[in-house]
Amino acid sequence: MLKHFRRYMVAGILVWLPIGVTVFLLRILIGLMDRTLLFLPEQFRPESLFGFGIPGLGFVLTILVVFLTGIFAANIVGRSMVNFWESVLDRIPVVRSVYSAAKNFAEIVFSDSSNSFKQVLLIEYPRKGLFSLAFQTSSELGEVQGRTGEEVVCTFVPTTPNPTSGFIIIVPKKDVVALDMDVDEALKMIISLGVVVPTWRKEQLGELSLGLREEQKE
Repeated sequence: MLKHFRRYMVAGILVWLPIGVTVFLLRILIGLMDRTLLFLPEQFRPESLFGFGIPGLGFVLTILVVFLTGIFAANIVGRSMVNFWESVLDRIPVVRSVYSAAKNFAEIVFSDSSNSFKQVLLIEYPRKGLFSLAFQTSSELGEVQGRTGEEVVCTFVPTTPNPTSGFIIIVPKKDVVALDMDVDEALKMIISLGVVVPTWRKEQLGELSLGLREEQKE
């Protein structure tokens, strides 16, 4: 009786827990984006126009603002204004460091030409014989490359279950193992504490070829 009760309880938790976590995170994200409505004059906010708030309207406004900003920044006039704004920020001691670091990070992560965060690696960390998942962030390390005397790569080792924090580990390229899994699959494995393990495509191809050989024999 208790075994069946536990079985059904676990089955129910496996249904509701992912839904609850997803709804919770979406509510936080949408709530943060809804704060963009504060930039509107008070008479144009939903509370003033309709008498009640509209959840998610800030999300739509954020997407629209980002899209229009991209269109503006892509033309000559917009690019000139962005360059002028950056030159102003570059004269402020503390702000220029934070702004340049954030801009460089955004360019690396969101640029299609960059290889950063596009490759999942396996490295021996925190010691020999223990392995950790990592993401390649850079392979051109300038002084670090020259002083180590060998080819190295910069990797980011995320923490579990929060992959937004972690450590920068510089590893000799010969000690790095490139994995077949996608970045999304690696993130799922990290967030799930290793419970969700992506299927290895090599195994899938091996099983498929084995099945084809068996069918040919028959």
